[in-house]
Amino acid sequence: MQVVCLDLEGVLIPEIWIAFAERTGIDAFRRTTRDEPDYDRLMRYRLDLLRRHGLKLADIQDVIGGMAPMEGAKDFLDDLRARYQVIILSDTFYEFADPLMRQLGRPTLFCHRLEVDADGFVADYRLRQPDQKRRAVEALKGLNFQVIAAGDSYNDTAMLAAADAGFLIHPPPAIAAQFPQFPALSSYAELSGAIDAAAARLRPNAAEAPASR
Repeated sequence: MQVVCLDLEGVLIPEIWIAFAERTGIDAFRRTTRDEPDYDRLMRYRLDLLRRHGLKLADIQDVIGGMAPMEGAKDFLDDLRARYQVIILSDTFYEFADPLMRQLGRPTLFCHRLEVDADGFVADYRLRQPDQKRRAVEALKGLNFQVIAAGDSYNDTAMLAAADAGFLIHPPPAIAAQFPQFPALSSYAELSGAIDAAAARLRPNAAEAPASR
């Protein structure tokens, strides 16, 4: 029994905050989990920027509404879901993700939530749980699933380490160099092949629970 866990931004869709930076012309929004390992520090930085520039949740959602998955992402995900159970583990927010999830065929998504004040400003964020990617993988393994995971950023590395097999997909060179234990792949075709190879390697060792009588 095997599950594939994928990150979302930078893996299946473009980075939302980079797209927002391009739309607003505010380069400071380009900072992502590829640059900052401390997620809370990154989000506090973003919330402060939004407030200082008078930008609301609706402004971000307007940008997201014009975005599309990365080229080839939908076909890759459809093919993967035909062969495996797939869960998207992301540090994005449900208030952001819906238009893109619709375009991807609504795969299962575990992420976080935003708190929005009466004026429409993002006042705070609420994690589904701390270190949710790693803990989700560990929970799945506790349910006797073998887990194969892929991501691209600092906040994915704990998930990859917890999985039975972990891969980086088009990561920044600095992250690939810092985490050489995770094969760094550059295309969906390479990732699909690596997932299949890992699944075949793991399958004979699966610890199946005894059938109930």
